[in-house]
Amino acid sequence: MGIQQFRLPDVGEGLVEAEIVSWKVKPGDTVKLNDTIVEIETAKSLVELPVPFAGVITELLVPEGETVPVGTPIISVQTDSADGSPEDLVPAVPEPEESGGRTAVLVGYGPKTTEAKRRARKPAGATAPAGGGAAAASAPATYAGATAPAAAQATAAAPTSTPVPQAPAALAGGNGAAVHVLAKPPVRKLAKDLGIDLAAVTATGPGGIITRADVEGHGAAPAAVEYEAAPVVSAQGDTRVPVKGVQKVMAQAMVASAFTAPHVTEWITVDVSATMELVERLKADKAFRDLRVSPLLIVAKAVTLAARRTPIINAAWDEQAQEIVYKGAVNLGIAAATPRGLIVPNIKGADSLTLPDLCKALNDLVATAREGKTQPADQAGGSFTITNVGVFGVDAGTPIINPGEAAILAFGAVRKQPWVVDDEIVPRWITTLALSFDHRLIDGEKGSIFLSDVASILEDPARALMF
Repeated sequence: MGIQQFRLPDVGEGLVEAEIVSWKVKPGDTVKLNDTIVEIETAKSLVELPVPFAGVITELLVPEGETVPVGTPIISVQTDSADGSPEDLVPAVPEPEESGGRTAVLVGYGPKTTEAKRRARKPAGATAPAGGGAAAASAPATYAGATAPAAAQATAAAPTSTPVPQAPAALAGGNGAAVHVLAKPPVRKLAKDLGIDLAAVTATGPGGIITRADVEGHGAAPAAVEYEAAPVVSAQGDTRVPVKGVQKVMAQAMVASAFTAPHVTEWITVDVSATMELVERLKADKAFRDLRVSPLLIVAKAVTLAARRTPIINAAWDEQAQEIVYKGAVNLGIAAATPRGLIVPNIKGADSLTLPDLCKALNDLVATAREGKTQPADQAGGSFTITNVGVFGVDAGTPIINPGEAAILAFGAVRKQPWVVDDEIVPRWITTLALSFDHRLIDGEKGSIFLSDVASILEDPARALMF
C-alpha cells in the first residue's frame, strides 16, 4: 500500500495554471484507472481530468475555486502498490508534432508510450505570459436571439436539433453525495453556484440528462450564473471583479494585436437578397436535413472561395523570421460568445469542405462552444476569422485581428431596406461587411479585391462557380 499524489498536468497549448472548478470525488471514494476526478478551467476551456492510477481517495489537496500552477499536487490516492514516486504522477500530454516525444494518457488517448519530460514547477504567484494566441476574440458572434432577418442570420449559432450525447456520470452538485446524475460540466457548475442538489432536479434532456433549463427551473432558482469571478464590493459601492481565464487571455491578445499589427478597415454594403433566397432553398434540401442553415454559412463559403484568388488574406506575418507565411489551408475561425467569454474556435481545412459538411462543422462548432466544451486544440491554428456581429442587430464594426492571422471579417445584420434596382426603389435584404487587415502584408488593393469578391458571391451566389 502507498500514498501517491496526482499533480495538475499541462493539458495542452502551454498551460501554466488552471482553476479547480469542481471535484467529482471525495475522500474515501474508490477510483479506477482513468476515472474522471476533477473539472478544471484553463484560459481556454473546461477540461475533465482522469486519474492515472487506481485506489482510494485520501485527500483533496486543492479546494474548489482555487487557481494553481501546473505541477501542483491536487489529490492524494492510496494505491495497492507501494512503488512510484509522486514525481512520476504527472500524466503525459500531447506534444507538438515535431517533438514526437510522448503520447497522452488522458481519457481516450491510450497508455503512455514514452517517458514524459517533467515541467518545472511555477511559483505560486506567477501569472500567464502576455499574448493569448488564438484564444482571443475580437467581437461577439454566433449567438441566436436577433429578430426578423437577424434571427435567420443567427440560426447557425443556435444549438443543433440532434440529440445531445449523454455526459459521464458525476457526483451531484459536487457536494459529496453518493448519488450519480447525468449533467454536462456547465450545468453542474451552474447548479453548484445556485446551491442546487442535482440529485433533486428532474431531468428532461435526452437519455435522462439534466439541462440548464432543468436547473434554472428547479424550485425558485434564480437566473443563470455565468462563469465569472466573484465580485468584491467596496464600502463606496465600487465593484471589482478579478480578470482571469478567457477574459484575461483575450485582453492580452487584443492589446498585443492592436499595438503590433497596423490595422486597416474597409466597408462594403451589399444586397444579399439572392443569398437569403438560397438559404431558404437549402433549408428544404435533403442534403441539409437535421442541419441549421443560415446566411453565415454562405459568408463562410464565400470567404474560403475568395481566399483562393487573394491567398495573402490567409497568410501570417512572422516578425521573428521576417517572413510572410502563406497557410496551406483555411482554418476558419468563428468568434463565439460563451458564458466564459469570447473564444474563437476554428474549422480546420474549411476550404476543402463541401457546403453540407461546412454547415455541419459550423453547427458543431457553435453547439460545442455554447456547452463550454471547446478544447484548446480547437482554438489553435486559425488562419482567418469571421465575427458575426449581426446576430445582435449590429450593422458593422471595426474588429481587431486575431493574433497570428492577417485579417478578420465582421458580418453585420441583414435588414430589409429600400434599394435602387434598375432606377427603381425596391425593398431588398441588405447587409454591411467590414474587413480589418494587417497592412504589413496586405495592401489596400488586395484587401479591396478580397472584400469585393466576398460581396459579389453574396450578391449573386452563382458567381461562386468562377472561383
